[in-house]
Amino acid sequence: MINRILIHDAEVVVTMNATREELPRASVLVEGDTILRLGAATEIDAWIAQDPAFRYPHRTIDARGCVVMPGLVNCHHHLYQTLTRAIGTGQGRVLFDWLKMLYPVWAEMDPEAIHVSTQVGLAELLLSGATTVADHLYLFPNGTRLDDEIAAARELGVRFHPTRGSMSLGESQGGLPPDRVVENEAAILEDSQRVIETFHDAAPRSMLRIGLAPCSPFSVSADLMRESARLARTYQRVGLHTHLAETLDEDRFCLEKFGKHPLDYAESVEWMGSDVWFAHMVHPSESDMGRLAHHCSGVCHCASSNMILASGIAPVRRMLDLGVRVGLGVDGSASNDGNHMLGEARQAMLLQRVGWPGFESRADRLSAREALELATLGGARVLQRDDIGSLEPGKAADLVAFRVDDLGHAGALGDPVASLLTCAPGRVWLSVINGKIVVENSELKGMDMAALIKRHNAASMGMLKRAGLV
Repeated sequence: MINRILIHDAEVVVTMNATREELPRASVLVEGDTILRLGAATEIDAWIAQDPAFRYPHRTIDARGCVVMPGLVNCHHHLYQTLTRAIGTGQGRVLFDWLKMLYPVWAEMDPEAIHVSTQVGLAELLLSGATTVADHLYLFPNGTRLDDEIAAARELGVRFHPTRGSMSLGESQGGLPPDRVVENEAAILEDSQRVIETFHDAAPRSMLRIGLAPCSPFSVSADLMRESARLARTYQRVGLHTHLAETLDEDRFCLEKFGKHPLDYAESVEWMGSDVWFAHMVHPSESDMGRLAHHCSGVCHCASSNMILASGIAPVRRMLDLGVRVGLGVDGSASNDGNHMLGEARQAMLLQRVGWPGFESRADRLSAREALELATLGGARVLQRDDIGSLEPGKAADLVAFRVDDLGHAGALGDPVASLLTCAPGRVWLSVINGKIVVENSELKGMDMAALIKRHNAASMGMLKRAGLV
């Protein structure tokens, strides 16, 4: 029997369809893993009543007082970093110094640490409205594998895009990371192929797609960048992901080591195209942004991380105006220290309104609705998915509901959609992923949160002690 869920009589349903319709007093009917119908609540009720024996929903959820919208898409994360929150960021370290401080701690990870940190990070993201998450795991010490976080994610029911990251360029070869945390390039490529062939699902509405993600220009060789791109392109819908143009230090590194600016270097090693998305892109030139748009390469904007590490402000408005595909990511839990996807959309909106050299402060530079679009449809496009990101018949049943009849939104019913970002970001009230209820009444179903946090903190303290930080 195919399960049917009716999300009934929401204050507003935000569709993110081609005309960006917002439907007042509307309902969404889900059948199996698919959105079957949506529209005015009275219309959906009448349609169901025509043939109740066949169409009557198994579950009706009263969504009065809620804004219902597509599930949020997080395009860049390092879930393992929940293990090292607040280390270095509170003291004001910039990216390179912060990484050098934390590499020795991350070298102490084991499979249990990967599993529990994945679940902590994903639990936070799910409770903030995320339904699809792309993660970048690039360290594999002490027998850890990408398999460890995939197993953890499957238990929570999230739509997952894990990327097999890598670092091969240690300090002795002119790279940033210590030699003890880098891998042999042949072994990296061999395991990348294994992970793709074991886990990758290119089918529509897939719950798990693999990407390949050499970490950064300062931690892998040009050969590994090139060979990873060629390997990924022998398969269908295997994406390519890396950090790029995040800091001015990175720009100087690329000029000294490769004689090229970051995007010129990426293009020289075959990293350009619709299958590529770059995290950060804080310091692109006008020419860079034009090329990104021309080649349909994606960008994941990580506002909070770029602020806490003083990396700069990405010119998101300009990229959007030029036609660059842009999504949002909370980035690592140790360079954000939180995993709140709705909060990240709010931060992106606010940061674009602030002035910086070459850009005057402008309150209309990015609206609340544009920021919500980046967090939904924008992220889906960055991940090359046309089956999520909007609420339309035939698309995957990924949707969330936020209450706007609570204390934090009192007085905001004049524009409840904008209030999701102008007011303090709230916890999601309902989350449906692939037609299954994952969060209900703001609680993550089937998760003993106290036990998870206890395991997580034990793993974290063990790593810190072994690394000599506590």
